Amino acid sequence: MTDACIRTVVEAIHACPTQAVLYLSGGASQALGMLMSVPGASNTVLEAVVPYTRMSMLQLLGKIPSNYCSRKTAETMALSAYNRALKLSRPGAPVLGVGFTGSLASSRPKLGDHRFHLSTRTSDQLWVSTVTLSKGSRIREEEDKVSSHLLLKAIANACKVPATFISELTESETSDEREQQFNEDQELEQLIIGDICFKVYPFSSDTQLFNEERKIILSGSFNPLHDGHLKLLEVATSICGNGYPCFELSAVNADKPPLTVSQTKDRVKQFEKVGKTVIISNQPYFYKKAELFPGSAFVIGADTAARLINPKYYDGDYGKMLEILSRCKNIGCTFLVGGRNVDGVFKRISILQVLEDFDIPEVVRDMFKSIPADSFRMDISSSEIRKNHGM
Repeated sequence: MTDACIRTVVEAIHACPTQAVLYLSGGASQALGMLMSVPGASNTVLEAVVPYTRMSMLQLLGKIPSNYCSRKTAETMALSAYNRALKLSRPGAPVLGVGFTGSLASSRPKLGDHRFHLSTRTSDQLWVSTVTLSKGSRIREEEDKVSSHLLLKAIANACKVPATFISELTESETSDEREQQFNEDQELEQLIIGDICFKVYPFSSDTQLFNEERKIILSGSFNPLHDGHLKLLEVATSICGNGYPCFELSAVNADKPPLTVSQTKDRVKQFEKVGKTVIISNQPYFYKKAELFPGSAFVIGADTAARLINPKYYDGDYGKMLEILSRCKNIGCTFLVGGRNVDGVFKRISILQVLEDFDIPEVVRDMFKSIPADSFRMDISSSEIRKNHGM
């Protein structure tokens, strides 16, 4: 491929909304240079990691792969990169995970084939390719160049960017490609079992919010979604001043069976009707939500705030509670707390008073901020709606 051809393809990739994380090991190093040398790389590349040693790969994958250079390892790297891209991307942006692992020419002769495996993962597709090169026909730099061009082609295809690539493989060299498509049900199933960490339904039509990285999140079961939820998030957003407002529903519950795919889709429809973005996750605990959405402001009720700062909910371990809350604070998370109507009485719990009751150190007090009662009070609950409607 000519430099001009490469630049044209990379410019098209940078012009599309897809944001990517790349995990590359054992080759395709020139692909990073191709992506980063063209203006607009920050639109595409969220992160690039080169796990080049066994220990680095082990820590990246969280397990010892049966074979470091294999199709399965490339798929696992792509899935891991996809989940990482979800966490780093703008809310609702299409994301791409890229995995590459190769065994190319080196300073020492290799007993096996010179080969590489590359994989891409998007919300609805897993693609993987295995390429076996003619041993001894190219030097390392040339093998790296071939693998880099094929990786760039794979990224372009995943971004749905039209690109013409002339094959640099000889007739004796083999390329085995496989593709698996996912529908919405399959993606939600993958979420529920923990393969992917969350799925965003960007129903909001406010394009001004698209570039906001900080999220303002109202979590709940939303069974059903009601005006109190909508008003609370609206008020919280005005208090925060900036951020992307979104609802978050965990398909996995700490005390109940997980939602079915059908139940999850039914609840998602509620947000589509009102044009509000919702994130479906598989984390029922706030400290886990904080790890998924670092730097976010979580909108919670006073009853939830009381549980967050009560050692009872941390196995009675005060130190564990403080460690978890400090970890949430250290990754930039805050809590906006609104009052609730409980048994006909409006409960507006003073956060400072609650903190003093549980003797919480000063170090985490500034994580909590009250939503003034004159700005919002929730006199309705989903449980009351279900009760009134015999649900």
